[in-house]
Amino acid sequence: MASRTAHPVLDTRSLNRATLARQLLLSRAAMSAQDAVAHLLGLQAQNVKPPYFQLHARLAGFRPAELAELMESRQVVRMVTMRSTIHTHTAHDALTLRPLVQGARDREVNYFRKGLVGVDLERLGELARAFVEAEPRTMGEIREELLTQWPDADPQSLSVAARCRLPLVQVTPRGVWGRSGQVRLTTVEQWLDTPAAAAAPAPLAAPAPLAPPAAPPAPQAVDHVVLRYLGAFGPASVKDMQIWAGLTRLREAFERLRPQLAVFRDENGVELFDLPDAPRPDADTPAPPRFLPEFDNLLLSHADRTRVVAPEIKGRTWVGNQAYCTLLVDGFVGGLWRLEEGTLTVELFGRVSKAEKEHIVTEGERVIAEMTETGGSGSVRFGSIHG
Repeated sequence: MASRTAHPVLDTRSLNRATLARQLLLSRAAMSAQDAVAHLLGLQAQNVKPPYFQLHARLAGFRPAELAELMESRQVVRMVTMRSTIHTHTAHDALTLRPLVQGARDREVNYFRKGLVGVDLERLGELARAFVEAEPRTMGEIREELLTQWPDADPQSLSVAARCRLPLVQVTPRGVWGRSGQVRLTTVEQWLDTPAAAAAPAPLAAPAPLAPPAAPPAPQAVDHVVLRYLGAFGPASVKDMQIWAGLTRLREAFERLRPQLAVFRDENGVELFDLPDAPRPDADTPAPPRFLPEFDNLLLSHADRTRVVAPEIKGRTWVGNQAYCTLLVDGFVGGLWRLEEGTLTVELFGRVSKAEKEHIVTEGERVIAEMTETGGSGSVRFGSIHG
């Protein structure tokens, strides 16, 4: 067996440049929006606009209408997947990634067991499925329907159980640039006209525990997602992927794949895995400024985020559970930004050179021109985003 010290060490800047290359942030890619959504394993989509800004930062020639058309044609969908958060996924990934995290969603239901005493979860899933497949419903409507069956249950717990037991998608116009609308839900199978058998949750035994873990996905399915994760976020540790997915016990998959992976260590000795032929640019490769929206997966998909967020600014990109829009300067988070009525305000965390400032203004003007309805009129200003 190889020595633990035999693996090459990747310093922070090397990890930064490798990750930016996978994330299409070193240079804009000549890639379709659909291919980019697939490559990135989805786009964090807690709010409506962030997926559009994520693609604008990564793709050459991107316009919001491209993603909006994919939403309306049902080639991409919005649904709860990784980390129990809303993501925009391709139709294929919506059907395959959601079952991967079903065990985590079952555990989430267990947290609400006190509010679900006497509730048959298998029956709940059947009733909720029939209700939302008849026509898309709001979560309030789903909750009220379930309360007719279990009036003594906690309403919020019923909502959580329905959301976790079923692969629910937000139907359009929700998520469509310039339109949006109230959140209405149906099953991914109904929305994509796909048989439900493959993705329907397994029946749950009762009474204790309330929601036992789902049967684990087939090893080959997990291995495939590990390889895709490394392609989009590597080099990465086992814990990194577990943070991204909101799952545990992925070590076994990495060990199965070890013979075909490149192995490194970071400066703290943590073992990192990667695809052998994946890009790992030189640490001095130029990284242009990029305006990232709130909840960009670049900042959420590693256990150790120092590859993008320097320790001294940790905590400055969040208030409570709300994230700010962030600016990358030389590949690292270097400030915050806000766009209102054609004015893009940039709050820098530190001093930048005159050339860097000019590049930030140029990139900001591009955002105004291509991601607003002002016809390109507007300005970039530097100051507090709170002022």
